[in-house]
Amino acid sequence: MVTDSKTKSLLSVKAAVEKKATELVLLEMQGVTSYTDYFFICSGKSDRQVQAIAQRIMEVLGEEGVRPLGLEGTSEGKWVLMDYGDVVIHVFVEPVRRFYDLEGLWIDAPRIDVEEGGSVAKISLESKKKTSEEV
Repeated sequence: MVTDSKTKSLLSVKAAVEKKATELVLLEMQGVTSYTDYFFICSGKSDRQVQAIAQRIMEVLGEEGVRPLGLEGTSEGKWVLMDYGDVVIHVFVEPVRRFYDLEGLWIDAPRIDVEEGGSVAKISLESKKKTSEEV
């Protein structure tokens, strides 16, 4: 069972990439807010793709024994909010994402580099490199 928030967030990124999510942003919220460690934000081009991305994230985390504490928006597919406690995931259809602009709201949160099509190992290395550069 996966228990650390960083692994959960990276597994979420990997699952979203498998469903061809776009505009992937991983925000490190530790020190910025007290209620979660990471925000993962991504987009789909249609409500069906948003639903597929969210479903895949739930499957991947579920395989690791992780269940969401809260889940909203899956039937509409415009904005799916998945609350895993220490990781909060937002999957948007593109116009809705632009309207709410969560990245702008949390502009002070450090971003962890994720590349579309990247692997979890590659993402982990990038994030470690950034952390060591910041120290």
